Amino acid sequence: MSNEPCRVLVFGAHPDDAEFFAGGLLHAHAKQGSVIRMVSVTNGQSGHHELSSDALVLRRREEARRAGAVLGCEVSVWDYPDGYLTSSLAVRESIIREIRQFSPDLVLTHRPWDYHPDHRAVGQAVQDASYMVMVPKIVPGTRVPDREPVVASMVDLFTKPVAFQADFVLDATPYLDGVVAMLSEHRSQFAEWLPWIEKLPSPLPADSPEWIEWLKGWYLERVGPRAERFWKSHWGDTPKLVEAFEISEYAGRLSPRTQQRLFPGCHAN
Repeated sequence: MSNEPCRVLVFGAHPDDAEFFAGGLLHAHAKQGSVIRMVSVTNGQSGHHELSSDALVLRRREEARRAGAVLGCEVSVWDYPDGYLTSSLAVRESIIREIRQFSPDLVLTHRPWDYHPDHRAVGQAVQDASYMVMVPKIVPGTRVPDREPVVASMVDLFTKPVAFQADFVLDATPYLDGVVAMLSEHRSQFAEWLPWIEKLPSPLPADSPEWIEWLKGWYLERVGPRAERFWKSHWGDTPKLVEAFEISEYAGRLSPRTQQRLFPGCHAN
């Protein structure tokens, strides 16, 4: 199995979540030839202050496709409405089907504790699906995988009710430009919606030469606290971009033999 390409499946709540929270690790996987699939569980219909929901869904699907093309990975945007997601039986069954069909070695997702209710719902649904994915009578008609994948939560900085435990930490700085290139495809979000909701000055037009540098600075400002919290001094100088991952106790076991394969370039915390 170690000679086969690693298979990585990301369940984000929204079309840009995988890139924002795990873009560096995904680039590290792409570099080693892994097969990557990014799933947005919701359709992104609510993330804009001007566009209609129908128009926004179409736009965000195309933005997600373009972001995936930067990495060369598969992308799927599901139909569950943005902002209305719950950890329902239907969502759980969709996740079980996706895991069985893609047969990942590693699943990345949100924790059940996060600022956004959609993030929490996805994290809870993946947790609930983790054992059931191996039970043949649950969601019959799809093949049960040979092994239960390892599940890891993408980084967050929230401490209540349970603080994030960083099991693996990545200096993602070498992949920063690639991550920002992916984020830049989500222009409805980073050039329009998020500056509006954060009450920022009007951002640069997304077609201006300065757009990428503006976005890089905006991104680094928001992810900077990751380094302060999770990077250890004996690993060297503090990087610009740090990503961290917490192994789920509810899914497949991570062995020392598979650590580097699933978390290339990461420090075990």
